[in-house]
Amino acid sequence: MINIEIDEHSGFCFGVTTAIRKAEEELKSSPTLYCLGDIVHNSKECERLKRLGLVTIDHEKFRALRNAKVLLRAHGEPPETYAIAKENNLELIDATCPVVLKLQQRIKQKWESGESGKQQIVIYGQSGHAEVLGLVGQTHGNAIVVESPAQIENLEKECDTYLYSQTTKSLEGYKQIVEATRNHISSEHKFESYDTVCRQVANRMSGISEFARSHELIIFVCGRKSSNGKILFNECKRVNPNSHQVESAGEIDFSLLEGISSVGICGATSTPKWLMEDCKQAILEHKTTNT
Repeated sequence: MINIEIDEHSGFCFGVTTAIRKAEEELKSSPTLYCLGDIVHNSKECERLKRLGLVTIDHEKFRALRNAKVLLRAHGEPPETYAIAKENNLELIDATCPVVLKLQQRIKQKWESGESGKQQIVIYGQSGHAEVLGLVGQTHGNAIVVESPAQIENLEKECDTYLYSQTTKSLEGYKQIVEATRNHISSEHKFESYDTVCRQVANRMSGISEFARSHELIIFVCGRKSSNGKILFNECKRVNPNSHQVESAGEIDFSLLEGISSVGICGATSTPKWLMEDCKQAILEHKTTNT
């Protein structure tokens, strides 16, 4: 008999849940709704919403769009996006996560209150990530993005420095960046760091570690574009080497189940519950037909 448990704490975070709910509500009365970028970094959930009428567009298509409704996903957008929407008579359904929105406002206020050339705003995050692009946009493109402590060496030493973090980065990684920056910036200049890591995301780290330890085999369900997913999967792999990532039930290698009596299924903040349920069902059906 095999025991299969789905991690109750895995699945969409508040911001993603809200964005998807807004899309579903709008699609009940509209045959088509545009979304600027993937609503969530999970291809299977994007495909489900596409069947309901959600049309994903990139920024190039967004600039050419006129007189339409466009959903802004939880990741947030730079000020330029709002200006284009106004110019093109686009109705925005803004689903920016409240945590991200607050961070955007904080960075904008800090940038506008400082003297040009006498401060540098640093963002610990994944370069090119949708959220990071929105954050950098609050400084008219002047914020500096760093992904590792080694990149801190490229910062100006003789300059007041203000450090923020992408909301979905790990707390441990952020602490390393803080320490490296503090050691790099001249003591004659101001250095302030702001812990802007989302706790709903960060708190999953310890929970998923405990979950991964409690099972012989871990099936981690996640889209490969998910930044948060990479962090959580790596943590699963660290505490339980028998951890394997899949995007859907169709990718499960059933040979992994040989000799296994306990399977844990978990995922990222971008993983829908129904995908994890699909994986559980697929395993149960495999065991039923092969015993």
